[in-house]
Amino acid sequence: MQNEDLRACLALHRTPQLSDATLSRLMAATEDPQEILHLSSEKMTGLGVSEAAQRVISQYSRSKTMALNQRVENDLQLIQQKNIHVIPLSGKRYPALLKQIADPPPLLYGRGNVDLLNTPQIAMVGSRRTSRQGLENALRFSGELARSGFTITSGLALGIDAQSHTGALDEEGDTIAVLGTGVDRVYPARHRTLNNRIMQHGLLISEFALETPPRPYNFPRRNRVISGMSLAVLVVEAALQSGSLITARMALEQNREVLAIPSSIHNPGGKGCNALIRQGAKLVETIDDIIEELSGWLSTAPTTQIATQVDLDTVDLNDREKLLLDSLGFDPVSLDQLQERHRWDISELVSMLTLLEIKGLIENHEGRYFRLSSA
Repeated sequence: MQNEDLRACLALHRTPQLSDATLSRLMAATEDPQEILHLSSEKMTGLGVSEAAQRVISQYSRSKTMALNQRVENDLQLIQQKNIHVIPLSGKRYPALLKQIADPPPLLYGRGNVDLLNTPQIAMVGSRRTSRQGLENALRFSGELARSGFTITSGLALGIDAQSHTGALDEEGDTIAVLGTGVDRVYPARHRTLNNRIMQHGLLISEFALETPPRPYNFPRRNRVISGMSLAVLVVEAALQSGSLITARMALEQNREVLAIPSSIHNPGGKGCNALIRQGAKLVETIDDIIEELSGWLSTAPTTQIATQVDLDTVDLNDREKLLLDSLGFDPVSLDQLQERHRWDISELVSMLTLLEIKGLIENHEGRYFRLSSA
């Protein structure tokens, strides 16, 4: 994009009297962002531009000293320093699927490989506070999907989002993080390393202006971009009040597929997934369940499957440990229930449970134990 086109985009995006919806209409009606600055008053009024916004745009074109000009020049410096791409709604690199939603962002800011915007994407979302099994599912499903040729899109939040990005990167696959801040910000701060990995090997994008801080109302808004760019949304593990269900609802409104991994009825952190399945979301147990729905978007349809099973023949357990493992089901039980069931000394029971957990055979979630998948 030429500098003057870029300046025009930034100035329009920084005009507070100009809503994103109105700016999107302006960009859809013109091929050159600079044209917008010189539209007649009648044309602007017809496109829904308020008189206040028209005055600011007119002043920007005439003056080089007003605050808006200074803000635009500051943005330009950041864009050059941090190698940021600015992609307008009218641009060729703007994601085609995102253009189809009711309220596409007028601008996207990106850091990394912007060519990923038009690759086949699967959104993976879930709760920030999640079980170890949920984190393991996110890592494995994202890795397998990335190897299959899909780009993994998520929101860089704690929990499922971060694991989904990590799983794709670990398999040298593609991933896109959609941010609720300016693309030049790192949030949450503890994800700085992951943020940098995505910037180097994937893509960070945001619809929010540079230097935008993390505001609570930005994150539900960015969810429509996560689902809007994707062919489907996979909800890995989510409670009934999780923001991930907002993303799933938006996906349905955008005519996207909604997929969900079922959870134990005793796991409150997974009840949102079960609710989605009752409401018609596709139940997902293996990678093949997803490939079955979406393989037409890939050049070749893989036949891989997630290796979630543990071969017990390769695990060294004594007779009492095997008995304890056999007595555990896939629904969580408390330590008191296990002691009542076996009548063993509590210290021995805790020791065996810890050993089984270390060997990856069981999980302890908030003091309740359950068995992981095994052969």
